[in-house]
Amino acid sequence: MTPHTDKFAAYLRMLKDRSGQGYERLGRQAGASGSSLHRYCSGKSVPADYRVVHSFAKVCGASAEELRELHQLWALADAGRVDEAPAEHVEDAAPPPRRRWYAAVAIAIVLLLAGGVVWATTDGSAPAAGRYADRMLFSPACRPPVSMGQHDECVTEVQNLLVAAQGRLSVDGSFGPETLRRVTAFQVLAGLPARGVVDDATKNALYDHRTSLAGWSAAMVEQRIRAVFTEAPDTAVAIARCASFLDPLWVLPNTNGSRNWGIFQISDARLLDLGGTPRQAFDPGWNIDAAHRLWSAHHDFHDWPSCSAALQSPQPH
Repeated sequence: MTPHTDKFAAYLRMLKDRSGQGYERLGRQAGASGSSLHRYCSGKSVPADYRVVHSFAKVCGASAEELRELHQLWALADAGRVDEAPAEHVEDAAPPPRRRWYAAVAIAIVLLLAGGVVWATTDGSAPAAGRYADRMLFSPACRPPVSMGQHDECVTEVQNLLVAAQGRLSVDGSFGPETLRRVTAFQVLAGLPARGVVDDATKNALYDHRTSLAGWSAAMVEQRIRAVFTEAPDTAVAIARCASFLDPLWVLPNTNGSRNWGIFQISDARLLDLGGTPRQAFDPGWNIDAAHRLWSAHHDFHDWPSCSAALQSPQPH
């Protein structure tokens, strides 16, 4: 058990104790077994899917601020879970480089190991900054890729550039889950590999100011969902709010190395089935229409098990 796991478990226990409910009842509402929740709260394991954590916190009455703090604690705890997992427990289908990449991105808050993953250059030479050689991100202090867990002026520069691209995020100099999501979205929209670290190509694109993160507001998203899901508008909005907080550029990882994209958190596998791409999934209209196509197959929300289970469970009186 790592210190981060301890903190995560302690926070879950605080929420559970405050709710005044038992594990079995909370599990029924959150779409998880009571025994699983007990393991999470005791620090014996960390859930691989954050949506379980979110559902649990919601039924415990967590505030928006508590949900944000809990997400960061989960990301840090999950970092330890992935890093300490025995080799035989890693997905057999994923080649070693993919595993190491997933350990950097899927955990949403991992520190890149020295020499483990390097995207700044491919031949060991100094990066070619071109016309932006005099900018901060190409200074010696920021020469390695700016990445998760970093806390310095390089991160502040990245965050300021993302805000200039109309990204919604806090400028605090800390590269956490919020910054990771915006960097990943920026890379997708800029036509770059979605690696989640600010390498040379991403630095150049940020300084080019050609990629915009501007998008629909939550009100616009909700309006479109209600217009498309005419059969179950309230439930559809609740599912989307649970999945992404109605954020068109929301990104979350899966345990197999894939990611979920956009308002309805459509996975890579589902995107393949739907003939879509991450860039399309960031388009609110496409994402909502695609989610409705998934819903129409069975006229239910089984593609969003954690959120739908939480919504269908009886609420405490």
